[in-house]
Amino acid sequence: MAITDWPEDERPRERLLAKGAAALSDSELLAIFLRVGVRGKSAVDLARDLITQFGSLGRLCSAPLAEFRAVHGMGEAKYTQLQAILELSKRALSETMKESDMLSAPGAVRDWLRLHMARLPHEVFMILLLDAQNRLIEAKELFRGTLTQTSVYPREVVKLALAHNAAAVILAHNHPSGTSEPSRADEALTKSLKLALALVDVQVLDHFIVAGNQMPISFAEKGLL
Repeated sequence: MAITDWPEDERPRERLLAKGAAALSDSELLAIFLRVGVRGKSAVDLARDLITQFGSLGRLCSAPLAEFRAVHGMGEAKYTQLQAILELSKRALSETMKESDMLSAPGAVRDWLRLHMARLPHEVFMILLLDAQNRLIEAKELFRGTLTQTSVYPREVVKLALAHNAAAVILAHNHPSGTSEPSRADEALTKSLKLALALVDVQVLDHFIVAGNQMPISFAEKGLL
């Protein structure tokens, strides 16, 4: 049955207008993006199949073009539209962080980090540079490592903070293994960076670990700063 044959209050677009986007399931939101289904499947059915096939909405969104276009009904046009939507989301969150005190917008920070780091196959260390009002100046990827290890040099972190006249920073790295709990090495690195930055009067506000679809872990919330 086509979506146009559904009762009006069950159609994804109408439900979004009536109740807001947050009320819709992943498959309903994806169906609005897809607009139409394929022969024998509505857009919602196709959306459910896509999420099941890729394992999650996050994996679908981060799939390479070749894998995406291998699915019947998907092609370069849909792929480029999806990537454009993801990039718009990242930029909108960046604007929020540049306009707001980061300590008052922890949700935006977590969402931004998940969009950028959750599905990377390698470990990455990022630093968010903040001004005296804790607003984002710039986000930088400093180091990229293997699946299990990244070399992070405090000297380079300090140089970057000074170059941008940062008053504070938020640190972040991902765990491609999917384990979100901080390791002893993570705690030791955080302590080392905090001490190095303190010498130039730059405060470390937090350190986040991003692991898959899990909520990023905050060192500050765990009392590890």
